[in-house]
Amino acid sequence: MSQAAFFVLTALADQPRHGYGILREVEELSEGAVQMRVGTLYGVLDRLTADALIVLDREEVQQGRLRRYYRLTDEGTAALDAEAERLAAGASAAKKRIAEGRRAPGSTPGTVPGTTDVPTTGRGLAGGLA
Repeated sequence: MSQAAFFVLTALADQPRHGYGILREVEELSEGAVQMRVGTLYGVLDRLTADALIVLDREEVQQGRLRRYYRLTDEGTAALDAEAERLAAGASAAKKRIAEGRRAPGSTPGTVPGTTDVPTTGRGLAGGLA
C-alpha cells in the first residue's frame, strides 16, 4: 500500500470526508510529510474505490459546488488495520536492530560495527586508510 493510500484510509477511519477535508487530514496526520495535490488525491480515491476499500458516502452541494464524501468499507478498515500492523512490526524490528547494533561487542559509537578503528565519518579509503 502506498503512503498516500495509507494516509487517505487513515483520514477516513473516523468519519466520512470530502476531498478537501481528506487533503487537510492527510497533511495533519503525516505532520506535513505527505502533501498531495488534488489530481493525486482523486487518483488514490479512484484506486481505493476500485479495490472496494472506500465507497461514496454521499454528495452535498455547498456554495454551488458538489462535494463528494467518501467513507471506509469493512474491507478498507481491515486493510488499514493490517497495514498499520505491518508498519508497526517493521518499525519495531528496525528499533530492535538499532539497539542491538549499539550493544554489539566491539562496536563503538562512530565506528563501523564489528571494528574498533574504522570511523564511519571523516576520512574514507581515499583519505589515507589502507
